[in-house]
Amino acid sequence: MAIELPRFDTRDIVGVIGAGTMGMGIAEVAASAGHHVRVFDAVEGAAVHALDELATRLDSRVKRGRITSERRDEILGRIQVVHKLVGLAKSRLVLEAVVESLGIKVGLFKSLERIVAKTTIIGTNTSSFSITEIGADLKHPERFLGVHFFNPASVMPLVEVITGMNTAPEVAAAVHGLMSTWGKSPVFAKSQPGFIVNRVARPYYAEALTLLQEGAASVSTMDAIYRDCGGFRMGPFELMDLIGMDVNLTVTQSVFESYYGDPRYRPSVLQEEMVAARRLGRKTGEGFYRYTPEPEVSDPVDMRPAKAPSSVRVFGNLGPAETLVEQSVEAGLEVTHAEGEGYLLVDGVYLALSDGRSAVTRAVEEGRSPMVLFDLALDYRKTPRIVIAATNGDNQSLNVAAGFFQSLGKVVNVVLDVPGMLVMRSVCLLVNEAASAIAHHVCSAGDLDIAMKKGVNYPKGPVEWGESLDLHRVMTVVAHMHEAYGDDRYRVTPLLARRALAHRKLSD
Repeated sequence: MAIELPRFDTRDIVGVIGAGTMGMGIAEVAASAGHHVRVFDAVEGAAVHALDELATRLDSRVKRGRITSERRDEILGRIQVVHKLVGLAKSRLVLEAVVESLGIKVGLFKSLERIVAKTTIIGTNTSSFSITEIGADLKHPERFLGVHFFNPASVMPLVEVITGMNTAPEVAAAVHGLMSTWGKSPVFAKSQPGFIVNRVARPYYAEALTLLQEGAASVSTMDAIYRDCGGFRMGPFELMDLIGMDVNLTVTQSVFESYYGDPRYRPSVLQEEMVAARRLGRKTGEGFYRYTPEPEVSDPVDMRPAKAPSSVRVFGNLGPAETLVEQSVEAGLEVTHAEGEGYLLVDGVYLALSDGRSAVTRAVEEGRSPMVLFDLALDYRKTPRIVIAATNGDNQSLNVAAGFFQSLGKVVNVVLDVPGMLVMRSVCLLVNEAASAIAHHVCSAGDLDIAMKKGVNYPKGPVEWGESLDLHRVMTVVAHMHEAYGDDRYRVTPLLARRALAHRKLSD
């Protein structure tokens, strides 16, 4: 059903249901953009208390010089607490941010629909429920959609504008435009489990937990690797501690169950144990790290200094790691070149970028031994750290490889010889999941990259990252992992395979 909607302007009242952290964050954003905001919470006194807390936070910003006192007064002056749902009657847009309970949300929207005008747009901030299902029993589901902010809403730029099967395109377009005027980075998404971010980000957490269970490296070492080599703002373990172990697990379980047990989204037994032990992260004082009474200081386990190599022979092109050749020359190493399939020979030891196989498998299949693999880095020139793994933990070969990378000014970490190593496997699986989301028409390739960069601060969007790596390389890594583990968690997404084999981009 098509409906006509005039464009939003600051004269339109915005209603917010739920005065928790997210609800008040949304209220602050709307008020900051010039709208008058009405806030309702079913818990008596909760909204008044939340408004007082917002005033305290704004006072703190004034003291730090981040905003003026006049700006603080403007924002607070536009927010009004209402004590009954009917107080939202004149709102042009109502955004809900209450507890994640399907029954509560559906009942709330049915009541709201009887109060507001037929042209009022109703949005939910749900992160887990189907927009189609929530809106199915409404009289006007065409004006209902998902408007998913990220916490803290006043800071995080991303907003997922999510359409259910009955949402009118005009409604989604109007809200998308409004979010832009609020200074946000909105993206369109279709109502499927996890939407964009909570679906595509799953491998980042899942693979880190799997690697920890396999004993690949310590928590602090892995976090340092993901930050320094991968360019991620936070390592997966410190990020899970920040989000909350229970929250992260609940999202994973929801996506897993919604996709009928697809192994790609299978929850971690280790994370379930952490939740059972109430080691939820920062909010309980202990997760993968301890936060109280004294913060835990845990440094990565780095290799000791080793001897610089006497010779470096380069076979073919190293692909993403090609700048290592330039750095070798700049470091004064004697470098020679030969035809080959993209690897180094350093003092009799073969060094190669991970292709999804373990070092022992690759050494046997290629007939090159001793073999040391190194992990992916976002930028091999800028990265301060390089990660290596060797067949059966061959210390002599590891020392040769370490000496080479240390001569280039890198800190070196050794990890267990696991298929795909750390950053390579995680990035390739993020690309694989992105291809799945695009194939299922959840969103466009461009919106997917915006969502992952703006919503979870990835250094590159998965689509951009996959294309810079070369999709054929990504496909090969994932296929090798599937072969190594025999687990459909690592199956190659058909769209990725088609584009890789046809030498086309995911963004085409």
